[in-house]
Amino acid sequence: MTSADFRVESNHPISGRLLPGSDSQQYFFSDRGLAVAMAAKSVTKPCGQEIRVVHVPTGEVVFRKAASTRPEFADEF
Repeated sequence: MTSADFRVESNHPISGRLLPGSDSQQYFFSDRGLAVAMAAKSVTKPCGQEIRVVHVPTGEVVFRKAASTRPEFADEF
């Protein structure tokens, strides 16, 4: 596997305590488990938007953190 096999992405800036400082809309990982864990622990700005993990070579979405439709369930950062 190459260093960019999995992409954590969203249509909105992604932030998390374990991610690098900048609020990017995508981050790249070589390990699927790490990419999924980072996506699961991250939030978007504005809160509650969808975050996906995509296998870059195939374009397959391997994990999806659905957008929150109810504000009380949106992750707080």
